[in-house]
Amino acid sequence: MRRLAPRIGIIAGLTLVCGVAALAYPYAMRGAEWWNVQFRSPWALLLLLLVPVVLWRGTIGEDARMPRLRIGTLQPLAAGPRGPRAWFRDLPGVLRALAVGMIALSLARPISLARPDSADELGIDIVLVLDLSGSMRAVMDAPANQLPPEVRNGKLRPTRLDMAKEVIRDFISRRKTDRIGVVVFGRSAYVLSPPTLDYHLLDTLVSKMSLDLIDGSATAIGDATGVAVARLRRSDARSKAIILLTDGDSNAGAISPEYAAHLATVVGCKIYTIQIGNGDDVEVQDGTDLFGHPQYVRARYPVNPQLLQKMSSETGGKSYVATDAMALSRSMHDVLDSLEKTRFEASAASFEDLFPLVLLPGVLLVAIDALLRASWLRRFP
Repeated sequence: MRRLAPRIGIIAGLTLVCGVAALAYPYAMRGAEWWNVQFRSPWALLLLLLVPVVLWRGTIGEDARMPRLRIGTLQPLAAGPRGPRAWFRDLPGVLRALAVGMIALSLARPISLARPDSADELGIDIVLVLDLSGSMRAVMDAPANQLPPEVRNGKLRPTRLDMAKEVIRDFISRRKTDRIGVVVFGRSAYVLSPPTLDYHLLDTLVSKMSLDLIDGSATAIGDATGVAVARLRRSDARSKAIILLTDGDSNAGAISPEYAAHLATVVGCKIYTIQIGNGDDVEVQDGTDLFGHPQYVRARYPVNPQLLQKMSSETGGKSYVATDAMALSRSMHDVLDSLEKTRFEASAASFEDLFPLVLLPGVLLVAIDALLRASWLRRFP
């Protein structure tokens, strides 16, 4: 034991120095955040129990596995000089044990919960309310460069719904800090998405809307507006807006449009109405002919501009009439210019995976261990 004591002290010193060096990189990258980490796979921490075993077998325990040569006396060897390699002969075993510990920590998948991404940004809460009643099948004139790809490459003429979807998707793509929700309605109203900053999801949902998605046999403007107000009722933004796109008159629903507008004023929400069409005769597809070409018939859908103007003026918004795609696009952009900006905190939980910061030192320790065993600290025999 007297002969082992100095060696055990050297092993402890090497372990302390190499352990501090291995942990220096993770600590330098995240600092005190390591005190707040959580582990996704805590069972992997049981592998830390192997660290003392690997340390023992790689240092003192390795002597028992080395070949031996019997000689008469060790006196001449004991009096000989000793180089630095004799003091560092246990370094590879120390590095291997620490590598096992670092890899065990990385397998436990540490994650940081101390750095949520939050910032004060300018924005408003908006709910887009889109009419999906049957009248949205009417043809709507539009320049070729504004047509959706599926319409541009086909035989069908663009409908009011096609152009409304295209304008809404363009509207969403131009937003950066506005929380946007979508409500669709026909005979009843449905929430397609609550106000969110996930613009990719909104674009996907809007692109897949179709007239057969809900019952479009009637137009419940009051119910749709009421649903939109309900989504904005608990909004923390000082500026809230509803953009209503419809091409018909309210003829269904349990809530009157006037009462829905009153509810909007209660929660401090402005209503911007966009009337698609002016009530004149329009063309609507009515099947196909013998050669598969679409046939169109003339139809008229009643509108109520006075109602839409009353809803917007009562809440402090504006009312627009769009008879073609260009006017529809201009109306949407004018709404953007009219909306106020308010400040809210956009916060997204950030679960940063920290295992690469621990795995890298572990891999380096394994590499240095192998390099030392093959070169400077190679044992013979």
